[in-house]
Amino acid sequence: MQSPGLAPRTREPHVADYLYLAFTDTTAFSPTDVLPLSRWAKLTMMLQSAVTGFVVARAVDVLR
Repeated sequence: MQSPGLAPRTREPHVADYLYLAFTDTTAFSPTDVLPLSRWAKLTMMLQSAVTGFVVARAVDVLR
């Protein structure tokens, strides 16, 4: 909503937008601004961040 040239004026935030913002703010594995506009891109980025977190956690656990 800060950049009107990126999305139409009639675009309203949905649950996926808020979920993506909350997820990226709490994990810090992704950009914390809500840049991707489509829901599938946001959900894919969330999945990628979660998988990265699990891989890192597993690697740390194996090294201990």
